[in-house]
Amino acid sequence: MNVQFIHDLESKLNQDLPGEDVQNLMAPIGSEKYRLVPQDHKVACVLALIFPKVHEWHLCLIERTSEHPDDKHAGQISFPGGKMNEDDYSYEDCALRETYEEIGVAPESIGILGGLTPLYVYVSNFLVHPYVGFSTEYPRFIKQESEVKTILEIPLGHFLKSRNKSTTEIKVRDVVLHDTPYYDVNGHKIWGATAMMISELEHIVKDIF
Repeated sequence: MNVQFIHDLESKLNQDLPGEDVQNLMAPIGSEKYRLVPQDHKVACVLALIFPKVHEWHLCLIERTSEHPDDKHAGQISFPGGKMNEDDYSYEDCALRETYEEIGVAPESIGILGGLTPLYVYVSNFLVHPYVGFSTEYPRFIKQESEVKTILEIPLGHFLKSRNKSTTEIKVRDVVLHDTPYYDVNGHKIWGATAMMISELEHIVKDIF
C-alpha cells in the first residue's frame, strides 16, 4: 500500500479546500438557490472512510434502507453519518460515532485526516460536515440492519475516471431533476450531496493518488 498517499492527503486537507466550485460540478442544476443556510438548520456529520483492500485504497459508502418513511434520503447511497447529538463534543466525534453505529467500525481504529467543505442539504435542512478518515487495516464491517441495506467498498481510483461520471434524470417523489450529474458505482447512481462531497475529495486526491 502507498502509505505516503495518506500523509499527502492529510496535508492537502489542511490547506485551502477547493470548496463550492468543485462541489457544484456534481450538483443538480439550479440547486445553488437552495444553499442559503437558515438559522433553524440542523447539524449532521458524515465520514468518508478510506481503507486498504487487495493492495488498493477503497472508499466506504452505504445504501440506506427504504424502511423509514420519514427519511428523506431513504434508499440513496451516502457516507455513513447522521444527526449530531447533545452528547457529541465535536463534529468529528459525531462522524465517528455515527460510523460506528451504522457500519460497526470502532472510532479508535480510524484516523481523522481532516474535513471537507460543509454542505447544506435543503430537503432535510441539515448542514452536513464531512470528514475524511482512514484505517490501516481492512475494517471489520458490521452493518446496522435497520438503517443500512448494503455496505459498498469502492476503489478510490474509480471516482477519478471520467467514464464513471454522467448525467441522467432523477425522480425524487413528484419532481424530475433533469441532466443531474452522478457517479456510476456498480449500477448505483450516486448524486446530490454525496456526489458533491465526493467531487471535492476527487479533486483533492487526483494530484497525489
